[in-house]
Amino acid sequence: MKRKRLLLTLPAVIIAVIAMWWFFVREAESKDNSLLVSPTVGTFDITVTTTGELQAKNSTDIRGPEGVRAVGIWQLKITNLVSEGTAVKPGDMVAELDQAELAQKIREAQLNIQKQTAEYTKTRLDTALTLSGAREEMVNLQYGQDERKLVKEQSLYEAPAVKRQVDLDFDRAENQLKQARINYKTKIQQAVAKMQSVEADLSREQSKLEQLMGVMAQFRVSAPTAGIVIYAREWNGKKRVVGSTVSPWDPTVATLPDLDTMESITYVNEVDIQKLAKGQKVSIGLDSDPDKKLTGIVTNVASIGEQRPNSDSKVFEVRIIINERDTSLRPSMTTSNVITVSSVPNKLSVPLECLHTENEKTYIYKQENSTLVKQEVKVGTSNDNAAIIEEGLAKTDKIYISIPLEEERLQAVIRTLVAKDSVKQAS
Repeated sequence: MKRKRLLLTLPAVIIAVIAMWWFFVREAESKDNSLLVSPTVGTFDITVTTTGELQAKNSTDIRGPEGVRAVGIWQLKITNLVSEGTAVKPGDMVAELDQAELAQKIREAQLNIQKQTAEYTKTRLDTALTLSGAREEMVNLQYGQDERKLVKEQSLYEAPAVKRQVDLDFDRAENQLKQARINYKTKIQQAVAKMQSVEADLSREQSKLEQLMGVMAQFRVSAPTAGIVIYAREWNGKKRVVGSTVSPWDPTVATLPDLDTMESITYVNEVDIQKLAKGQKVSIGLDSDPDKKLTGIVTNVASIGEQRPNSDSKVFEVRIIINERDTSLRPSMTTSNVITVSSVPNKLSVPLECLHTENEKTYIYKQENSTLVKQEVKVGTSNDNAAIIEEGLAKTDKIYISIPLEEERLQAVIRTLVAKDSVKQAS
């Protein structure tokens, strides 16, 4: 019974083994075939690939108070800010700024006005009293002069000595009256100067208060035009949010971008910047929508490098204008930019993964019938993905995209390039 059962299961086992063998052989063959590629023949594009960020080419700044420096305020904290992307109309509130420091200055200005008003009133009363006393003094001196004049008329028949004394008294009284009149004019000028001084101080404090009140009205930041609110960036690249500070030198709180014309701002390292120039064509992709493809043109290449946050080396700003108008494009979207530096026609190229360097020579592994050949090649210009092969490869060759196994490499036929000078000597 056992023998009969064994005979029945034996064909099934053989069939299963054959099926597994066929499966693994086919999979190995498919793997081997997938490792082989053919060279590409045609126009070879030399490109520089960068990551950028969209922004509007033209935008309207939403700015904070303009006159804060004049009132001695150097930093303004944002206490309220509408959400980024909010659609606003002219006059709509975009942000509110902390008024604590300004309110303190307004209270100080109001107190100073009270003090200056009191000083103005006191000075006016003092000058009025002083001038009144000066006028009273002139009246008394006039009376004294009239008395001396009467005595002088009555002493006509007195002794010469008496007449002389009377004349002296009259002259003295006359001089005192003249001097009092001169002093009165001087006191009037002094009173006018004092009043002008205190009035100027009062006017200055009143103007300061008016200026402070005018600045306070600007602490409610409004949209100058209609648009979509995009937060402005600070010097370190971070966006302004609630709690951020705005300075008089950079009062922009947010912007209203013109979405009709967009550009990608990217930064290129010192090596690749030498390849870029204005007018070069760019293929642009969006991280948020990989299926969408855009085109652009380099419009500006910075000539001076800058140190960006979280970067050890200097980079150069490059601006790329987007050719297409697309309502779905928004500022701050991340872009992938492939900038075409130049195009070389009718060239043979292979993926960079096919190239292997050994002893300062470059090799590729190719298959000729059933033979593995380690072929030295002369490499020309390369881009991020492929390289031009100047010598050592034919367009019909089949190339391994990865390094073959070690035992296969040991059996490979090695072929090197023959120097042109040695060929001439041999001939």
